[in-house]
Amino acid sequence: MRGLLLLIQFLSALVLIVAVLLHSAKGEGLGGIGGSAKLFGSPKGMEKGLDTITWGCTIVFLSVSVLLALLKF
Repeated sequence: MRGLLLLIQFLSALVLIVAVLLHSAKGEGLGGIGGSAKLFGSPKGMEKGLDTITWGCTIVFLSVSVLLALLKF
């Protein structure tokens, strides 16, 4: 049981990292301090799908983390 949860946590962490890195930049980072950042509108197409995948992996990762913590006691 614990081994399966660790595998699920590892795989969800990898997918979460890839999903976050695939997101397009929303601004210019530190260049936006002076007010020159150009923010884009709402997410479209692939960006919306990436948002769904990112949220799903986040929920799975956090849930499995809590379960693993509870199994330790």
